[in-house]
Amino acid sequence: MKLAMEHLSKQFKNKIAVKQIDTVLTEGVYGFLGANGAGKTTLLQMICGIIEPTSGEVKVNGENNLQMGERFRDLLGYLPQEFGYTPGFTAQDFMLYIASIKGLQPKYAKRRTRELLKLVNLEKEADRKIRTFSGGMKRRLGIAQALLNDPKILILDEPTAGLDPKERAYFRNIISEMSKDKIIIISTHIVSDIEYISDQVLVMKKGSFILQGTPEELLDKVKGEVWSCHIPNKDWTRFEAQFCIANSHALANYVDARIVSLEAPIEGAINVEPTLEDLYLKYFSDEMEVGDRN
Repeated sequence: MKLAMEHLSKQFKNKIAVKQIDTVLTEGVYGFLGANGAGKTTLLQMICGIIEPTSGEVKVNGENNLQMGERFRDLLGYLPQEFGYTPGFTAQDFMLYIASIKGLQPKYAKRRTRELLKLVNLEKEADRKIRTFSGGMKRRLGIAQALLNDPKILILDEPTAGLDPKERAYFRNIISEMSKDKIIIISTHIVSDIEYISDQVLVMKKGSFILQGTPEELLDKVKGEVWSCHIPNKDWTRFEAQFCIANSHALANYVDARIVSLEAPIEGAINVEPTLEDLYLKYFSDEMEVGDRN
């Protein structure tokens, strides 16, 4: 299975949301990492065929996804960032409804629904109204519906929104187990969602992929630039304005800080092993709270 994006761009009026994406994905887990507003959701919607590109195309094994029509939809599982549901439905009703839309046979749909509700730890809630679900439960149901047709291309947009740490870990294990014969794309701004399960990480900023590689390859790009140091309290305000701060812990006389910097930020600073979060901060510290929901 090969999923290719060729010269893929999308413009909304005067805003270019996605710019000239060229990449090829095969079986495995891909983490699309970027700040809100980087263009991730727009790119996913083009891959899914929800919106048409302004230029370029998406191809599956050499064939345009839009021209494939139903054959492409049979290959696809999708969890959107905004997951809609009918409040009056039970979890089982909703799964069977989605199964009917996907054209699954009723007998298979019932069996698959039971399997997937069990997989996401909702089997005991099968007859419960979705409107009574917590945010995490709704998200788990969304993951289950994306898997109904056993898709070869699984696309998950911010899949762990609303999940607690235990649910996040369980989700990562599920994805890891099913990645052998699928192309799985996880789009997120949460580094821990993809750090340990991605075969490749693609870092997206302002509509383009600025970095792509294995987690290990990307960590090499920030190696030697992460420091652990003690900053005197009187100097902290200046340091905070001057450097990219990954972590800080205020103590009695100083701040224990983790800083991303090309050079040692202070005498006595110790070089430490980088993480993907350090890499993320290096490239996105200029827009941490900025952006829309593209």
